[in-house]
Amino acid sequence: MTLNGKSAIVTGAASGIGAEIARVFAEAGAKVCIADLNEPRTGTKNTISLRMDVTDEGQVERGVDEAVRQLGGVDILVSNAGVQHIDSIAEVSFANWKRVLGIHLDGGFLTTRACLRHMIRQKRGGSIILMGSVHSLEASVQKGPYVAAKHGLAGLCRVVAKEGAPHGIRSNLICPGFVRTPLIERQIPQLAKEMNISEESVVKDVMLRTTVDGEFTTVNEVAQVALFLAAFPTKALTGQSIVVSHGWHMG
Repeated sequence: MTLNGKSAIVTGAASGIGAEIARVFAEAGAKVCIADLNEPRTGTKNTISLRMDVTDEGQVERGVDEAVRQLGGVDILVSNAGVQHIDSIAEVSFANWKRVLGIHLDGGFLTTRACLRHMIRQKRGGSIILMGSVHSLEASVQKGPYVAAKHGLAGLCRVVAKEGAPHGIRSNLICPGFVRTPLIERQIPQLAKEMNISEESVVKDVMLRTTVDGEFTTVNEVAQVALFLAAFPTKALTGQSIVVSHGWHMG
């Protein structure tokens, strides 16, 4: 699969899944804008970096405009920026609720809207890839804001697929299972303490219990799916939620 001649913007790309997607896209021939709250180092000649708070409308608009100027357009968006908060619905603060939804759902909307406008004007189609989760399709306790945000992204993806179709723009949602990123690493001791079990049990009996092989999903596995979606040649694959979870969720 090749992305030669394509330009991509990847948010939340300073580390974890986003960084791997940016690396894989660049290796596939794309020019890539690595966007993150903390402006990252680019590392390769095919990439540029921008500081972008995806919850700030002005920063998103200016950042996408600048990326388009430097890259010569935008053909692919990967809206990947995210955060987690563990708490019950009865106890979660409104501030934390808004923070999680703001980064995932508002950020997904703002970056999608900005890129869509450029894609429509360019008249060369495009691919919008939103980073969902298995929690776009089901729920877990103590993850209310995250689950609500990820369900919202599934709806946004489907609307964009319908509205983008006349312009040759596809939209899809990637739904990873547990990926051992810094975000997940922080959850393991927290859950162990709350559930009064060992960290090993959190991994084996909570996070990976329903996988087919007891394995975490890797950042590269997610990145390869993103590459497949970005490079897919027709509108046959649009409006879809692609689960990448080692069987954690089967839909």
